[in-house]
Parts: sequence; C-alpha cells; structure tokens
Amino acid sequence: MSSKHVAVLMGGWSSERPVSLASGKPCADALERAGFQVTRIDVGRDIVEVLKDTKPDVVFNALHGPFGEDGGIQAILELLEIPYTHSGLLASALAMDKEKAKTVARRAGVPVAEAKVMNRLEAAEKHVMKPPYVIKPVAEGSSFGVLIVREDMSNPPQELYSKDWPYGERIMVERFIPGRELTCAVMGNVALGVTEIMPQGHSFYDFDAKYAEGGSKHVLPAEIKPNIYQKIQTLALKAHEAIGCRGVSRSDFRLDDGPAGTGELIWLEVNTQPGMTPTSLVPEMALHAGHSFEEFLTWMVEDASCNR
Repeated sequence: MSSKHVAVLMGGWSSERPVSLASGKPCADALERAGFQVTRIDVGRDIVEVLKDTKPDVVFNALHGPFGEDGGIQAILELLEIPYTHSGLLASALAMDKEKAKTVARRAGVPVAEAKVMNRLEAAEKHVMKPPYVIKPVAEGSSFGVLIVREDMSNPPQELYSKDWPYGERIMVERFIPGRELTCAVMGNVALGVTEIMPQGHSFYDFDAKYAEGGSKHVLPAEIKPNIYQKIQTLALKAHEAIGCRGVSRSDFRLDDGPAGTGELIWLEVNTQPGMTPTSLVPEMALHAGHSFEEFLTWMVEDASCNR
C-alpha cells in the first residue's frame, strides 16, 4: 500500500471536458484500488488555490485539450513544484501544435503528409489543395473540428464560414492518406503493441467512433506485416523522443496497403494525454503488454516528476 496522496485532475473548461471527466473517474478509482490516497479535482480557474489547499504528493493529469495538454497546467505544476504525470511543458505545447510537431517529427526522420496551415476563412474560399484532403484545427484533440474533403466535393466545407466555429482561426489542410488507421503507444522508452482502429458506422475515427460504446473495433495486435508492425513501433518511439514526451504518449498512423495502395506509411500526430476511458486504446495496449490498469497507472504515478 502506498501512502502517496495523488490528485487526479479532470474536467476543465476545454471542448474535451466530457472526455476528461470520463478518463478521470476510472483513473481515480483504479488508483484507490492500488492503495493511493486520491483526491478528485474538477479543474477550474482557481486551480492554483485548490492545489495549494490540497497539497498532493503527485498530480495525475487526466485533462484533455487546451490548458490540460498544451503546457498550461504543466507550467502551474512546475511553479508549485508538484510532480506530475505525462509530458512536460515544452513537449506538451509542441505536440498540441500539429504544425510544429510535424516539423520536428519530419526532421527526426518520421514520414508525414504534406500540409498547409492557414486561416479557416482562406481555406473556405476555394480548394487550397487538390482533394481529397483533411481539415484539422491546429490545436484541438479528440477529432473535434476535423473535416474530410472528398474528391467529388466542388467546394470546401461551408462549416468553415460559421460564426459559431469554436476551434480557433488557424487550421491545417493535410493530404488525405487512404488505408488503415493504426496507433502505437510508448510507455517510458518502450513502444507497446500496434492497434488497428476500425470505425463502426463512421466514415473516419471521429469523436463518436472514439468514445461511444461500439463506435470502433480495436484489433490488437494489428494484422499487418511484421516489418511494418516493427516500423510503426520504431517511428512511435522516435516521435516520442524527438518531441520530448515523457511517461505515456500515443502516435497515430495511416497505412495505405490496400490492393491498389501505395504502401505508404504516414505519421499523423502524437497525443501526450491519451484517453483513459473504458474504450480507450492505451490501457488496452498496456494490458496486452502485461500491465493491469492498476499496475499501469501505478507506474505512471511512480514515474511522475517536475522538470519533465
């Protein structure tokens, strides 16, 4: 039994608040089962005062989206000198900015798709890339704001003109890579198994496919050639190290290996705060590697530190 007092941060005010709450509860429950003293904190603007009052030994960061995984909460925890899980300030900020993360990954030898970053209204006026392509907010997660532009679309999606568009003015236009959706987690300095994600009833791995019950099928280990499997593991670890991630991260890939495919393997992004919901990928990969949920989270707590 551990005497450590762990504060599990969840909720917050980003668009990913529901995902964070869904991640935080099972993590807090599992840490209690593992013997830790646990305080659940629904993060608000008063988080500095709350942490000072709570006085945890360690923070388990279950936040998602802006502030939670872009360096905001990490900076506060460094200032308060509270050890925390996942990546540090710089790596969190870098990974959250898809454009900058792709630049660093490319320089490290990780293959990425051609992309352009621009104002959303500019992308709404005309095709800035030959379809098919993907439109992504530069600094959002959980597939919020992702739009697929098919070859038969004569104009860009008109949602980009919306006055209620909540995902920021900078968007990325990225070449669409057909084929399989694959993902690989890194735990410390070890790449875990490779999972193929098969959305069920969804055109791509969108929010509902990620989090709704039955929204996607996970095939672990992915049924791909052994050399491709190993290459994905190598690239996931390379991206993790190049961006400076710590603790646990998850890299997403596309593999165009269909009958008419090119065989192209492309790294899409790294997630420094992977989901920990009952349908999440990383706990499945950890279990496949022999770590129960409680053991996996205990490892993350023991790995926590400042100056990450």
